[in-house]
Amino acid sequence: MSDAAIRVEHLSKQYRLGGSVPGYASLRDRVTEGARSVFRAKATSRPELFWALRDVSLSIGRGEVVGIVGRNGAGKSTLLKILSRITEPTEGEVHLFGRVSSLLEVGTGFHPELTGRENVFLNGAILGMTRREIRAKFDDIVAFAEIETFLDTPVKRYSSGMYMRLAFSVAAHLDPDILLVDEVLAVGDAAFQKKCLGRVEQISGQGRTVVIVSHNMTVISTLSDRVVWLDGGRIVDIGSPADVIARYLSAGIESNLAWVPRAPASDAFVFHGVSVRGAGSDAEAFPADSPIDVEFDYEVRQPMPPGRLFFSLLNESGTVILSSAETDGTPQEHRTWQLGRHRMQCRIPGNLLRPGRYFVTVAEPDGDRYIFHEGALGFTVSEQNSLVTKDAGQSLIAPLLEWRPVRVPSG
Repeated sequence: MSDAAIRVEHLSKQYRLGGSVPGYASLRDRVTEGARSVFRAKATSRPELFWALRDVSLSIGRGEVVGIVGRNGAGKSTLLKILSRITEPTEGEVHLFGRVSSLLEVGTGFHPELTGRENVFLNGAILGMTRREIRAKFDDIVAFAEIETFLDTPVKRYSSGMYMRLAFSVAAHLDPDILLVDEVLAVGDAAFQKKCLGRVEQISGQGRTVVIVSHNMTVISTLSDRVVWLDGGRIVDIGSPADVIARYLSAGIESNLAWVPRAPASDAFVFHGVSVRGAGSDAEAFPADSPIDVEFDYEVRQPMPPGRLFFSLLNESGTVILSSAETDGTPQEHRTWQLGRHRMQCRIPGNLLRPGRYFVTVAEPDGDRYIFHEGALGFTVSEQNSLVTKDAGQSLIAPLLEWRPVRVPSG
């Protein structure tokens, strides 16, 4: 296939969970292992084998933008790591036609003790740029990253947002034939996210191939020509963004109006449940004029870095209708977590959402980052008492806005 930029054939990746890994072991490891063997039974459990990917076949054309969606653990990041040659497949083959640039984790390839300037040259070299190329693009990289003031500061003092801006800028200015992007747009302010999206669109508009993994369905639907849905390491669906995202969000909702994670992300923070209900109603379909409450029942068991509760509300096509955080009404972006069990409620006012199906993506705190659970909850807004039924409006929302007469000055 001469027009293919990426060809994946029967790709599988197996990991070993538990057990010892053959190879080098230090004296300390061997002494420790010997001490443990005294106190444990002779019969030991065998390590569990886990297939992160199973028989994945896929062809991506030159100049095509492909989005990859799937729940946590679906195999999205594993696929990108194999495409980036960070890890080897257990079975199958990958064929890449062109220069590859990847941005899989914030600051990958950065040395914390080196300055931003030094890391531009280091990271550029890791990504395959020559020193001449880096010099020619250095000013553009720094300007795009917006870190001029901190250019000669060691990156260990950078915030995660500054890390992301610089890492994305270096990768995006490599002018790759294939750009692989994994969730980097989850960090940074809205203005820079928009700039990143513009850069990805520019790269794809130049006939280059982009593969992007994101929990942001708006990003996926806006940028992608096709979407691949992974679940349990296998491809479930491939098709147009609107069709695949709608089926993806509608599938596997654990209990519609209530959600509890199967296992906590950490010992420090535990969700006892997140639920959604209409005011005075436990029905799945809420009248359009009914307020809708999203309630968080959580427990902080250990000290954690400052953070916040927040969620996003998506419609059936994957468009983010609104996002809300508990700190929106304060000057601070984050707050200090208080130990103990708490409940927090956010109310979506009535007469805001148009009739249709909606999904709530929940952000679960995990140290200084978040794990996103797409479509963890789902509910329906009915046509009952909806303004849309009056005028068949096509807007994304249907708010009841105030109209009032204005006195006209005499004369």
